[in-house]
Amino acid sequence: MEGVSPQAAAIDGIFNNPELKEIFYQQLGNSNCYVYCVGDALWVMTEWPEGARITFRAVYAPHDKIEIKSTTKKRNQAVFQLDTLAATYQVTLDLYHNGYPCFRCRTTVTPKAALAFHYWPRDIMPLNPAGSSGFPEGDIYASQNGPRTGMIYFGIKAPHSGAVLYLQNFSALGNYCGQTKTSLSNTVGGTWPDIGFMLPSSDKQFLKAGKTYTISDAFIVMDAKIPANETEMSIQFMDLLAEIYLRLPKPNTQYHHWPDIAEKAWHDLEHSAGSWCQVNGHAFLNAYVCDYKTPPELMVQMAVLLPLTEYRKWSKREMKIINDLINIIPDFYDNKLNTFVRWLPAAAHRLDKSEEHKHPLVMDSWYLHHPLLNLIRLAKQGHKGIMDKLSHSLDFAIRVAHHFNYKWPVFYNMETLEIIKAETEPGKGGEKDVPGIYAKTMLLAWEVTQKEEYLEEAKTACLSLQGEGFELFYQANNTAFSAFTALKLFTLTKNEVYLNISYLCLANMFKHVWLWNCNYGFAENYATFFAMFPLRDAPYIAVYEETECFASFSDYLLLAEDISIPASIRLLLAEFIRYYINRANYYYPPMLPADCIAKKTKTGEVAKELWLPIEDLQDGWAESGTVGQEVYGAGLPFTLVPHHYYTIPGESLLVYIDYPAAGFSTRGKTATFRLLGHKKGACHMRIMPIKKRKELPRITVTDGRDVLNATVCDNGHLEFKLKGNQQIVISWK
Repeated sequence: MEGVSPQAAAIDGIFNNPELKEIFYQQLGNSNCYVYCVGDALWVMTEWPEGARITFRAVYAPHDKIEIKSTTKKRNQAVFQLDTLAATYQVTLDLYHNGYPCFRCRTTVTPKAALAFHYWPRDIMPLNPAGSSGFPEGDIYASQNGPRTGMIYFGIKAPHSGAVLYLQNFSALGNYCGQTKTSLSNTVGGTWPDIGFMLPSSDKQFLKAGKTYTISDAFIVMDAKIPANETEMSIQFMDLLAEIYLRLPKPNTQYHHWPDIAEKAWHDLEHSAGSWCQVNGHAFLNAYVCDYKTPPELMVQMAVLLPLTEYRKWSKREMKIINDLINIIPDFYDNKLNTFVRWLPAAAHRLDKSEEHKHPLVMDSWYLHHPLLNLIRLAKQGHKGIMDKLSHSLDFAIRVAHHFNYKWPVFYNMETLEIIKAETEPGKGGEKDVPGIYAKTMLLAWEVTQKEEYLEEAKTACLSLQGEGFELFYQANNTAFSAFTALKLFTLTKNEVYLNISYLCLANMFKHVWLWNCNYGFAENYATFFAMFPLRDAPYIAVYEETECFASFSDYLLLAEDISIPASIRLLLAEFIRYYINRANYYYPPMLPADCIAKKTKTGEVAKELWLPIEDLQDGWAESGTVGQEVYGAGLPFTLVPHHYYTIPGESLLVYIDYPAAGFSTRGKTATFRLLGHKKGACHMRIMPIKKRKELPRITVTDGRDVLNATVCDNGHLEFKLKGNQQIVISWK
């Protein structure tokens, strides 16, 4: 009992009272599930075979007494109507028996008078077996940070019982937050054993009398196994998250015609003066619209160029901007250092040194590798003129990797390799996922050159990703590159260590998703469900990192098509892709009300009429676009369209699929492809006319067994609902 809170001590005493009687009981898998009403709280308790217990507080009525008005029991559900002096409550408990033991507990409150919750204690308390005071030994593996998913993943070690993933469906709490002007950021966490969700308190904004508000919608899933290492932890976390995801209420998706968005973005990218700056007679892309103070960066040019080359191949159209960007690449080569550098050497003197990285010779570790990665991709497309400079740059990157022993700091001096900033914050280490983007760079270099040194570098760097647990994630796109590269190395070596590293990377990423719709404040005007945060502590989601994660997840699923990987990974990656396509249009200012967009930005300006994305979408009480309008995120539609729109030659037909697909091909009057993902996931396919064709031919779609029914949309498109992991055949007459 030493060192625990008064609340914990009191709860321990309550549940070691032999006179305590439950008001509900049902077996849940290999566990027992009880409901108790004790004084000022209603509790749901699970008891594991080894005896450890976990209590979940569903209602808290301080200095009040709860009266149970009614209990309604159905199969695998119980509904409790409760009354207190201040309010009435309804608690709905759903028990799920298929798969892992899982339950959902929803609580609503209807105040009798204007009501404010000034304090709400955390709602989870693990306990020792009945009759044994004190608390079990446990570990918190991961918990919410900022507005990320409201979850906590923990394990009970002694007495040995297993692991738990708890997730609050914050989408259901929008009415509470909207009324009280509170945020759900950083509300799930705690210190053992006081853990769980703490309802955000409000001192000035009151709940209205007679109106019903959801104040908790918790999902709890349990596994009797304690993870023995980071691989088991990664797989278990993804499995438990998928178990909840399948039961989680999800928003409907909407179709957006991305080819039109791509055309608008192409026009505005080429013709908006704020996207470009001039240095020595050459035009370079700015990082942000109207950012003329910062010198051009190679990463920015390449981050836009490569998606444009994909779009050109898909559209079969010439794009002058591509040749313009290719022609300026040599300007970023530093003849003294014998490598491509971040800042344009001819303009590096303009750096104002206002931030640590704004110095000519200071390199942010991942910035060295990202342009090299895209330069190799460009060379792979046939642009061999850069190979000599690229080869020298790869030698430089190898020297840096060896100098830091594959553990990169945040900033270092390009000339001396002196560390400028070692850690992101004290005790957190440097940019821990940089070995993954370096490994991908080396692996692509090996594919282009067949130089064995590059392959060995990729292997060694990838292995250095081990041992970081849930602290591996530094920047989302780098971690996504790491996952794909580890999987690719597994296909080459058959060494399962690399496969396990890929799982570790993916688990780190899904710790940083926004698995709820922030439907209060400004966020009522845009979607956030299943978003990915760009950095470990970023308070917003960002277009550039998300787009690269979206593309990497597609590549991962394509590569894993014939590899045995957990079903949870297939499901969650495909679902992230589907929801990204659904909500990414909200990065564009024309899609947002003007009052959602920041009046002042950190960098440059926001031109609200341009189809160039703002960098940041925020929690609903903050304006978005505070960082700036991101030119280097302009590759979004040029990446998305080639991945999800398929043309049928000679028929003027366009097929759109919001899941990743493999092997799309046509023969005669038939098109076939295989949907990736998992059969428990669902997606949509649209078939639409293009060019001068005004109507569709007679179309039949089958999944290899059944003919699928179509919905005729208002614009004449045919829409089909498909399941993941299906072989689809389209035929027409």
